[in-house]
Amino acid sequence: MANAVLSDPRFFSEKAAFDYVEGQLWPNGPVCPHCGATTDHIGRLDGVRSKPSKKHPEGVVQIGLRKCYACRQPFTVRKGTIFEDSHLPLRFWLQAIHLMCASKKGISTRQLQRMLNCGMKTAWHLGHRIREIMKPANDGTPSPVGGEGRTIEADVTFVGRKPGTKVQKGSGAHLNPVLALVERDGGARSFHLPNLRAEALHTVLEHHASPKSHLMTDEAPAFVEIGWNFASHGTVVHSKDEYVRREGDRLITTNTIEGFFSILKRGVYGVYQHVSEAHLNRYLTEFDFRYSNREKLGMNDSVRATRALHGAKGRRLTYQTTR
Repeated sequence: MANAVLSDPRFFSEKAAFDYVEGQLWPNGPVCPHCGATTDHIGRLDGVRSKPSKKHPEGVVQIGLRKCYACRQPFTVRKGTIFEDSHLPLRFWLQAIHLMCASKKGISTRQLQRMLNCGMKTAWHLGHRIREIMKPANDGTPSPVGGEGRTIEADVTFVGRKPGTKVQKGSGAHLNPVLALVERDGGARSFHLPNLRAEALHTVLEHHASPKSHLMTDEAPAFVEIGWNFASHGTVVHSKDEYVRREGDRLITTNTIEGFFSILKRGVYGVYQHVSEAHLNRYLTEFDFRYSNREKLGMNDSVRATRALHGAKGRRLTYQTTR
């Protein structure tokens, strides 16, 4: 972390961590997650101790505890968020979110475990819950990539290994295909495909790429078949060692998406070392989020972490559903 981050109290004080999260998730004051009542019906319960336990015979002071006098229910800012039912202090959550948002190629579960001094399962589940909050706010119906006057690049790469398959040299049958759409000077969106049939590629392009965009791809037949549907379609012939050419004021290349794939693969193989097919989409979400909120687009590490935090509300991911 940078010096400015090292001196930020929200990473080391639980009270400061709660104040910060409340300010981000409750910009207009606290809202009851049980009945929806607002500030006028909500009071703060300062100094209230939890029930005694073997670990804490006298109980512990519950920071950030509030009570809704409309429905008579107590709650904290954790309720109804990705932090709910987590025993990990909120300041550790903020540290982990910052680390994952600031690490260009990701941060391994073992590294999180060492830095937070927690259990392996806790660190693993923590990482996946943070990837969950990196999803777009409207992940049900995301807006298409690109648009009028914009250029998007589409390509396919292979990541990881399908379970129960043998390595086949010269064939990608044992690998997981990933299709990505990258907007020049914009964001990225990646998809784990069941196969590389034209139907699967076309479905993604039809739903997630604006037909008003200029499309750039390689010479793969599946891309050529759908290219007519866009404002224009430029292709580079990699089989002939062609990687870039200029047609008028347009640059025909897929170098932008190749750069995105290089970051993805260095993270998967260099940091995570292995990514299972079951969780591949979450890892893709992580790399998409960091790329779409990179410094070139005016985002620094703190802004990126704050954007991720805003996705914590209304999302849950239990350990049982994650496995």
